[in-house]
Amino acid sequence: MTSEPFFHEASGTVRFWVLIDGKEVGAMIGKETLHYLYRPTAVDDVPLDTFAIHAEELDAAVRRRMALGAFVPVLVRERDLAT
Repeated sequence: MTSEPFFHEASGTVRFWVLIDGKEVGAMIGKETLHYLYRPTAVDDVPLDTFAIHAEELDAAVRRRMALGAFVPVLVRERDLAT
């Protein structure tokens, strides 16, 4: 079981963990990235809610980044999610 994601106000990021090979890998994604990728027309959207809707896709992005040798904590970027 991984730790619960939370919004870190000071950095403006949602911080979360992905279980990879039995270890929790820390990751984060900026509220602006979440907003512009997933809810660009929303007003007063809540980053943690947007994260929850797309958690599976974000976990997969972290797994891809780690497979390519990313350092922990993994910063998920727009290009990690763009199709």
